[in-house]
Amino acid sequence: MKHEAEIKELINNGKATFYIGFDPTADSLHIGHFIQLKIMAHMLRAGHHPIALFGGGTGMIGDPSGKSDMRKMLTEETIAHNIECFKKQMSKLLDPEKVTFVNNADWLMNKNYIEYLREVGPYFTISRMLAAECYKSRLDTGLTFLEFNYMTMQSYDFYRLFQDYGCSLEFGGDDQWSNIIGGVELIRRKTGKEVYGLTFKLLLTSEGKKMGKTEKGALWLDPEKTSPYDFYQYWRNVEDADVLKCIRMLTFLPMEEIEAMADWKDAQLNTAKEILAFELTKLVHGEEEANKAQETARGLFSKGGDIANMPATALESSDLNDGAIG
Repeated sequence: MKHEAEIKELINNGKATFYIGFDPTADSLHIGHFIQLKIMAHMLRAGHHPIALFGGGTGMIGDPSGKSDMRKMLTEETIAHNIECFKKQMSKLLDPEKVTFVNNADWLMNKNYIEYLREVGPYFTISRMLAAECYKSRLDTGLTFLEFNYMTMQSYDFYRLFQDYGCSLEFGGDDQWSNIIGGVELIRRKTGKEVYGLTFKLLLTSEGKKMGKTEKGALWLDPEKTSPYDFYQYWRNVEDADVLKCIRMLTFLPMEEIEAMADWKDAQLNTAKEILAFELTKLVHGEEEANKAQETARGLFSKGGDIANMPATALESSDLNDGAIG
């Protein structure tokens, strides 16, 4: 870690202003965003000030990081709607009185492009940008000039938050490292001041695959997109090798309680999965829904259980084709 001593001092004094960015590419947060919200919650508990930055401007471009093709281009109206959905969900998980919500459309949407190029362009070299993994991995499949602008825009976000709010720290997933460093260097070169970036691991299975993918798509935090029962069941069915890692990363259980599970095996791991599923569903959907989901799940495998809250689909005879039944 670079600047380890400075970052530890910044975090340990409990007074850092930091930010995490959220590009509103859908009308709901998903489980990948939950890790970011958990970091915000931990930092809040330690006395720091979080900024949730919504990409009303960057969402018009689309981050190429981790993508094999260009993202679907969204309208301003869709992005504005998605941001409002994000705000409502975040406000259930974080105290909105303690989080500053900011939209980068405020400084990007009406920015004169020539002025922007003169203000930001001299601080980025093409060779350095092309060396970044988010761009390098796309050179063979096609990196558009539209997406090529994204790194400079996220970097400019950090600069504006530093100028306007005294923000000195940016958090992001591992795939955001190049974009974060771009902002750190832009601020240093324009102002002579030092700011810092920290990345966290993406939520991967023990096999290195991204977690939170279901047969229906992403694991959404919106109960209309992923029901509390389906959400619970996803975590109840994680692989044995992943359960303790998920408990550490996603719940607020005391570490000593988690470490006591380290030697659990066989049936005990099923208990650990129930703990993970219940705690995470409680955080996202509330204790009442978590209890319902747990009782429903248990009801499927034991006599006398309550399956009233299990998702169901009614089929009409017209829904069945001629060969559906023998």
